[in-house]
Amino acid sequence: MPSPGPNAPSASPLHARGELDLRALRAQDTSGLLDGIDRAVVWDIRMTTRFRGIARRDGVLLHGRAGWGEVAPFWNYGLDDSAPWLASGLEWALVGAKGLPQTRHSVPVNVTVPEVAPAAARTLVRRSRADTAKVKVAGARTSASSGLDADLHRLAAVREALGPQGRIRVDANGAWDPATAARLLPLLDKAAGGLEYVEQPCPDLADLVALRRLVDIPIAADESVRLSSDPLAVARSGVVDVAVLKAAPLGGVRRAFALAQRLGLPVVVSSALDTSVGLSAGVSLAAALPELAGACGLGTIRLLDRDVAAPSFTPVSGALPVRPVHVSRRLLASVAADDDLTSRWQVRLGHIVSALRTRRERERRDPGCAIAGIPL
Repeated sequence: MPSPGPNAPSASPLHARGELDLRALRAQDTSGLLDGIDRAVVWDIRMTTRFRGIARRDGVLLHGRAGWGEVAPFWNYGLDDSAPWLASGLEWALVGAKGLPQTRHSVPVNVTVPEVAPAAARTLVRRSRADTAKVKVAGARTSASSGLDADLHRLAAVREALGPQGRIRVDANGAWDPATAARLLPLLDKAAGGLEYVEQPCPDLADLVALRRLVDIPIAADESVRLSSDPLAVARSGVVDVAVLKAAPLGGVRRAFALAQRLGLPVVVSSALDTSVGLSAGVSLAAALPELAGACGLGTIRLLDRDVAAPSFTPVSGALPVRPVHVSRRLLASVAADDDLTSRWQVRLGHIVSALRTRRERERRDPGCAIAGIPL
């Protein structure tokens, strides 16, 4: 009898470290959402540097007939916002990339620069060999001059490392009001030697509309797409230049692809601090799109101290190949969560399953309530 491949589930005990009790989860849900899933493992990985206030990242890997899928909504996400992440993980575990178009064999990616000192930013960019950098701005969260100064010095260091032809974009994660954004963006633009765009400078679409009247720097929308009950309003507004799509929070690769078609905007694909399992879905989404607006934000595996796959989805010269992901039993075991975190996920995943079931039942009764007209 041939030995199982690296992606096959091992014959480990039901309650091995990090393993969720699928029998108990199925007993809570008679709709069959988890049919076809034969293993669920909680992972817990330290971040290499604190990122958006997060020092560790955790989630669940689901194994099904197509391989592994990832479910990793942040802990501050409610159940309704977490349901698409489960839909995405199930899609990737049960269907995978089967039938998806592929318009490219590799995906250009930016280097992501966290809120680090200028010297560290310079080193990070040079080692990446990418020609595009996305810089998180600490000053976005404070009006203190020290935060702004740190941003300006970091941007100058990134420009030095990239050279004059490189592209720099900044991400404020919706932290500014229009007046603050209008005051800070020219300073950031000057320090960067020109910005490709600013990602989600303000929290909601109305503020982005107001900001457009004040600045002419291109605007990309992230949260205004993935957290909105009406993401198509971004396109109707006429003020957004680029849509940032993330497979997991949008309900999976196919749903994100359909949304891109309906938006009709230039698109880049980004990660949600995924392991290589989640990144493989993002890369497949980027490969399926007819055009990309620039480098994608999928080169984030270096933000995690460890990974579950061998080889990892690590960029080479600013690009990621389009390929299957191979989860390593050894690596997965090494990042399996402790009993406390596993117990928390056992409860949480049960609630997310219920939330996804409820949403799908609601959409079946009333197709018009599906966000952007695309059922989850």
